[in-house]
Amino acid sequence: VQLQASGGGMVQVGGSQRLSCAASGRTSSSFKLDWFRQAPGKEREAVAALSWNGDSTYYADSVKGRFIISRDNAKDAVYLQMNSLKPEDTGVYYCAAQLRNGVYEYWGRGTLVTVSS
Repeated sequence: VQLQASGGGMVQVGGSQRLSCAASGRTSSSFKLDWFRQAPGKEREAVAALSWNGDSTYYADSVKGRFIISRDNAKDAVYLQMNSLKPEDTGVYYCAAQLRNGVYEYWGRGTLVTVSS
């Protein structure tokens, strides 16, 4: 599976940004896409995830109420709408493909989001 994330850039505090991730190379029924991020000097963390059937979501406590994950199965794509951005949201955002066995087997190259005041 090849993953291509896009939509990063510089945004001001309080602004919004929408990240996209498109997958190719394998049937989408065998994986699902979720979002992670790595802030400068910190470990990578899960930011947002959708359940396999799409009826439930996970958000890191730090982004609850501000970020929204969505998926377009027809396009094998996942999106992350980020609102009310804070400086601590700065980091490299990755999409990753989770297989049915629970393993995040494939990772995109990441897209940098910088939130400036």
